[in-house]
Amino acid sequence: MAFAPVGPEASFFAAVDQHRASLLAALRGGGAERAGGGPRPASSSQVLASIENVVRDIITSLARNEAPAFTIDDRSSWENIKFEDSVGLQMVSHCTTRKIKSDSPKSVKNFALILKILSMIYKLVQSNTYTTKRDIYYTDSQLFGNQTVVDSIITDVSCMLKVPRRSLHILSTSKGLIAGNLRYIEEDGTKVYCSCTTAVAVPSNIQGIWNLITDAKFLLIVEKDATFQRLLDDNFCSRMSPCVIVTGKGVPDLNTRLLVKKLWDVFHVPIFTLVDADPHGIEIMCIYKYGSMSMSFEAHNLTVPAIRWLGLLPSDIKRLNIPKDALIPLTKRDQMKLDSILKRPYVTCQPFWRREMEIMANSKMKAEIQALTFLSSDYLSRVYLPNKLKFGGWI
Repeated sequence: MAFAPVGPEASFFAAVDQHRASLLAALRGGGAERAGGGPRPASSSQVLASIENVVRDIITSLARNEAPAFTIDDRSSWENIKFEDSVGLQMVSHCTTRKIKSDSPKSVKNFALILKILSMIYKLVQSNTYTTKRDIYYTDSQLFGNQTVVDSIITDVSCMLKVPRRSLHILSTSKGLIAGNLRYIEEDGTKVYCSCTTAVAVPSNIQGIWNLITDAKFLLIVEKDATFQRLLDDNFCSRMSPCVIVTGKGVPDLNTRLLVKKLWDVFHVPIFTLVDADPHGIEIMCIYKYGSMSMSFEAHNLTVPAIRWLGLLPSDIKRLNIPKDALIPLTKRDQMKLDSILKRPYVTCQPFWRREMEIMANSKMKAEIQALTFLSSDYLSRVYLPNKLKFGGWI
């Protein structure tokens, strides 16, 4: 299937094609880049049964004259997290837990809010209707206090019930954008034609999209919206066609991560990241590739270990002679974040990543992607990225 416009000659993508061949070989051989394999979305009857079991436990506690409590896996401790190169960060099978007690002044409100949201989820699943996190917040904004409280409780409920969040019939408004050579049909039958010049919002129900079609050679994840828009303005998508570019506008929301995962599972095209050469950018890249502690219970559905780091590499700063005026000193918070990442379990299997982070730590400097404009206004889209893709400049 062909898309317009036409990009470089086929030989330009030789390194990208070779990389894809190695990824496919690893998949066929059951190697470290295996896709899928995680838990499937729970059926409505399974979700309802799980909630009923929780309520039954509450009633049993009350019958025994005991204060009911919710037990949730503790995702704040690295002791409860294990790392597998083929999956990323996931919960250990027998992890420590935390209790949200109904008789504790510190947690009684949280207990009540969880019970309220469980009731709402039960009605949604039972009636096969959907709502958004935002709508839940506005059912009683004074009670919840702020949107973050609702978001946190929904994640805790998903973890407690051992059910993927999208099976709870709660959607979230996507903040991510996508552009390039991609077509798909949404659950309601709406046909979406992504283009190389205009961005489309990431769907709010990734599970429901179907008939995905692309001839993209690669998928590029862009950390920041400003960089993403600049690439569109510079016609990067058209000149590097066929390709797809995505941004989560900083730390990615769940829908953007689910979309990247779905594109990998369906097409197995190489996926590259373009992030700032700073600890925050590296953290964001790690979330796409290996996941996060908070969502480690759903790692199989979210992570794409096949992702590669295309730029901006700390070693590129010296290699390209980026002016010192364009660099920014690492703050104490940056240094703490960098030290934290260097201690994470996945860094041991990424020696090239470690080397780049050590370059940053030794120089005590960081650089935003925009630093490349000091070389020329369109250096990123016309020189840096094309050369990286043509000559295999990823790690």
